[in-house]
Amino acid sequence: MAKNKLAKFAEMATYKNVFQISFNALKTEGFPLKGKWNTHFKNNNPIILELGCGKGEYTVGLARKFPEKNFIGIDIKGARIWKGATEALNDNLDNVAFIRTHIEFINYFFSKDEVSEIWITFPDPQMKKVNKRLTCTRFMKEYSNLLKDDGIIHIKTDSNFLYNYTSAIIERNQLPVLFDTEDLYNSLPEDDILGIKTYYEQQWLERGLSIKYIKFICREKADWTEPDIEIEKDDYRSFGRSRRKVYEFNKKENL
Repeated sequence: MAKNKLAKFAEMATYKNVFQISFNALKTEGFPLKGKWNTHFKNNNPIILELGCGKGEYTVGLARKFPEKNFIGIDIKGARIWKGATEALNDNLDNVAFIRTHIEFINYFFSKDEVSEIWITFPDPQMKKVNKRLTCTRFMKEYSNLLKDDGIIHIKTDSNFLYNYTSAIIERNQLPVLFDTEDLYNSLPEDDILGIKTYYEQQWLERGLSIKYIKFICREKADWTEPDIEIEKDDYRSFGRSRRKVYEFNKKENL
């Protein structure tokens, strides 16, 4: 496995659609495409981000359906990014790029008002760590700075906890909701966009869990406020929290 990962990392270093830069370099030199992503894509089309993109299923899937838009997947796991980046190159999808970095650093990669939409697909709900939740006020402030006026955030999750927490964030900060459902695939007809399923999403569906989805406008605010409420925690563990947990689950389910 280690050799396989090293081979993927070496291969990705040659990819024109993958960007990797150390944090020290970001701080001292900056990212050359910040505010200039149009020079990479060679157009001024809207930029859509997928945060925690994993293998890039959503990034690549959306890019196929919307060639008039540019899509950038962001994840720290290089071996996962390799799959989506390789697929995009092989299929000549010039409107796809990937950044290997922590989501906490996205402000180093994009300028104010440079992004049109953000997708957050099946993140760790971080039930014990508020500041690590991808919809907490810390991150929302960052997103609102990067997004254009009336920029949109989409979130898909299996987690009741994260869904309820995000709903509370939206209500407390008076953000306009465009669509909201606690059971996506039983509340809408088949949709080309929402119907794109990630690796982990497919596993949730096979376990009989409903998928929650919220689409809302993230406007820049002077002050962001965390909701002061107690939210019931999920009574199951998500995939990928640790190798041991994944192994135990797969063994139990005979996967």
